[in-house]
Order: sequence, then C-alpha cells, then structure tokens
Amino acid sequence: MLKELLYQAVDWIALIHDKIINLNNAFEGTISDKQMHFLVIGLLGMLMIFAVYPLFKFLAKTDHIMVVSWIYVFTLILVITFAIEIGQRLTRTGSMEFVDIVFGIGGFIAMFAIFAVIRGVINGVVRWRKRQKGRQTAEAAESAYQGRHGRREA
Repeated sequence: MLKELLYQAVDWIALIHDKIINLNNAFEGTISDKQMHFLVIGLLGMLMIFAVYPLFKFLAKTDHIMVVSWIYVFTLILVITFAIEIGQRLTRTGSMEFVDIVFGIGGFIAMFAIFAVIRGVINGVVRWRKRQKGRQTAEAAESAYQGRHGRREA
C-alpha cells in the first residue's frame, strides 16, 4: 500500500511539473528550471506552513506532543531513506531500489507501533496507580474526619 501511495505521489508531482512547464511554454515564458523550482517549492513550503502550523499548535495545546514528534521524525525518515538510496546510486555502493525505501519506512512504523503499545501500557498503569492512591487518600481523609467528628448515621 505504501509503495502504491509513493508511486502515486511521484506521478502526481510529475503531472504538476509537466503542467507548469506547458503553461510556461504556452505563454512563451522565460522562466528557467531553477527559477521555477524556486517559485514552486517556495509556494509549496508556504502552503504547508499555513496547514501544518495550526495543526501542530493545536496538537501541542492538547498535549499531543508525541504526534508532533512522530510527524517530524517520519518526515526525516522519508528524506533519509531517499537520500540513502540516491547516495547508493551515485556512489555505486549498492543498487537504488524503491523497495528498500518502503521497507525502511515500514521498519520505522513497526518499531514505533511497538513503542506506542509499550508506552500506552506504562501510561495506563501509572494512571491506574494514581487513581488507586487518590482513592486511598480520600478514604483515609474521610476516616480521619469521621474519627474526629463522630460517625454520622445515614
């Protein structure tokens, strides 16, 4: 599934690239490839900022820092895996294979899933213990109150 998604993203980017080139050529534009990258990536980055900033701000306010961290690390993992494969191609130290990227990303997702389950169990146990401690404290306070003021009958 991830492989198909990445291939679709590459196809979509190629389609957009071709449309921009055709638009430039149709209007007899003199924008170079470098200038086009400057404009398109700059605009894309700003659109992403306008979308991501409010999302991250909301997640941080609602104490979902782990989600923000995951998104950031996942993005870095994507860049790193692509860079490794491109580096292997350029240096001829290995074969550049898309499947390697998919497996690398899959490894991160699998290991994070294991981490998330372990973290969830630990957080659940900690919350349960705090509730138990809170109940014990409340019962002790009620018992002490009744001991000082006499037992009240219901």
